[in-house]
Amino acid sequence: MGIRKYKANNAGRRNMSVSDFKELTKGATPVKSLLKPKRRTNGRNNQGIITVRHRGGGHKRQFRIVDFKRNKDGVPARVAEIQYDPNRTSRLALLFYVDGEKRYIICPEGLKVGATVQSGSGASPVLGNCLPLAEIPTGTQIHNIELQPGAGGVLCRTAGSKATLVARDSGWAQLNMPSGEVRRVPINCRAVIGVVGNSDHMNITIGKAGRSRWLGRRPTVRGTAMNPIDHPHGGGEGRTKGGRHPVSPTGKPTKGTSTRKKRKPTNHAIVRRRRSRRYGILKLS
Repeated sequence: MGIRKYKANNAGRRNMSVSDFKELTKGATPVKSLLKPKRRTNGRNNQGIITVRHRGGGHKRQFRIVDFKRNKDGVPARVAEIQYDPNRTSRLALLFYVDGEKRYIICPEGLKVGATVQSGSGASPVLGNCLPLAEIPTGTQIHNIELQPGAGGVLCRTAGSKATLVARDSGWAQLNMPSGEVRRVPINCRAVIGVVGNSDHMNITIGKAGRSRWLGRRPTVRGTAMNPIDHPHGGGEGRTKGGRHPVSPTGKPTKGTSTRKKRKPTNHAIVRRRRSRRYGILKLS
């Protein structure tokens, strides 16, 4: 796992970098039974209205069916391959269970081909194993964390992300999240031991506009360059800074303003707010 840089043969190659893919298994191909078509919506809803801007085009992909629930308890599995997934920043580990079933999981950093992993209560808290938070030692780094028991992991699934189990009390586990937020999660929710692999992904430099188009990202136009009918920052005599506090095209405040709902049902689960983007300090709940 590392970064490979190109020589500056032309303007597009200058400063461009890619992953070296050394952690991947050579010659590995996706398992057909774990693939399904991925339909591109280009940011539009079922009525054809754009709800997410700057999406469209990009390379055709197939979706890998990933096991986020890790609910095959008590059955050991061997890591057969480490594969690339075009739909996410992390790598995938292909597991061969002793009963013949194959599944993909998020590959944690340091997991090697040939290693054995297991899920369920009673599994040892070692790299790649999935078990309830009640059985994980405090201070352990974890990922793929559930918010509701049995619903599947939803937290800390991107490359290099992790959370730390800091405490347990009266049916709740306290997690220190990557954002600095301290959050409570039911103690019978599951998590996977370790840090998500491919942590160098954040150091990759795109290098040219065309590479963003391969990923399905269309160009972004500044609001101040638009007309008043197109954006709240548009219009004005000469070049202006918008004439108002920064907002999105729909008028929602941005750039430092908190947009979380004040009465969100999960507010009770937050022990300490995340770090403020604006001031770089911790907000108390």
